[in-house]
Amino acid sequence: MLLFRYKLENKKMNSSSPKISIIVPNYNYAHFLDKRIESILKQTYTDYEIILLDDASTDDSVKVLEKYKDNPHISQFVINEQNTGSPFKQWMKGILLAKGEWVWIAEADDLCEPTFLEVCMHYINMESNVTICNTGSVYIDTEDNIMKGKVYQWEKNENKAGAICFDGKKFAEYILYWKNDIPNASGVLFKKEYALNIHNKKWTDFRYCGDWLFGFEMAMQGKVIQIYQTLNYFRQHQSQTAKGKYNGQNFIESFKIGIYIEKKIPTINHFKRMQKHGRDARIIKHIKNKEIRESIIKEYKKYFHSSFIKDYLYYKLNRHFHAIPKVLTEEKDRKRALKYSKILS
Repeated sequence: MLLFRYKLENKKMNSSSPKISIIVPNYNYAHFLDKRIESILKQTYTDYEIILLDDASTDDSVKVLEKYKDNPHISQFVINEQNTGSPFKQWMKGILLAKGEWVWIAEADDLCEPTFLEVCMHYINMESNVTICNTGSVYIDTEDNIMKGKVYQWEKNENKAGAICFDGKKFAEYILYWKNDIPNASGVLFKKEYALNIHNKKWTDFRYCGDWLFGFEMAMQGKVIQIYQTLNYFRQHQSQTAKGKYNGQNFIESFKIGIYIEKKIPTINHFKRMQKHGRDARIIKHIKNKEIRESIIKEYKKYFHSSFIKDYLYYKLNRHFHAIPKVLTEEKDRKRALKYSKILS
């Protein structure tokens, strides 16, 4: 059982039941905390509480966080005596503490636009049964400089719309099966009720890909909104997630999630599975470290019970003949998902 140094409970808020609970899970991000919390406090939408969580940081994080504990928006301040070993256990702790109807996991090293919450709530209020809302994002470096490349390719292809509302099950089958299309929690608002409805709590045991499984479980329960505005700034540095790419653990977690999705959605046929597995194989083939690459290939064969080379060649063949209507690709699947969506303005 985890021990807490202290916990502030039931502080007076502007509203006894805030609309939104903002969870700031932190581990050794003292350098970024001031900017992060200030970007939250500048939100134009103000009906929220802030829950500060520190996972036994070894830097000056607690000292920084203590500066904000008397702010009227801070409802909880919890410091772990022991590190949990997974950021997603911190997510779950925050969700259980949250009093709001909606939850925002505002990662401690990221930044946001002042209108992030206002724009999200604007689109959420247009639809019923929305489980999760995702905004446009850009990468930033450790000095807050905007980096090249979009976090989401859909921003380039569909940005004529203000936002799009997807059928969640179709979104899960046609988009989330291929990859984690919601890779940064800081750009997401989700409904607490649906998060607590998730019976499979295995997502909290993952170290790198728990957000993917969480997003899938949320999408399967209702509608998904994607907003085509850059409202979130996703910081890139040598984080635990980045380390996972080099030690191979993130691939093993992704294998488990892929198999889980295949079991949950029986309409995913053999050929689509081969194409998806081949897509993974292509990424694995580009790992430079031979020892790690061969280790991941061994795990690949164990989980998928298929030929790594055969799947890879099948993927390449499909990519080569992508113009043929019946040839399946990831991009065509996204277009299928769009058939079950509506534009929000």
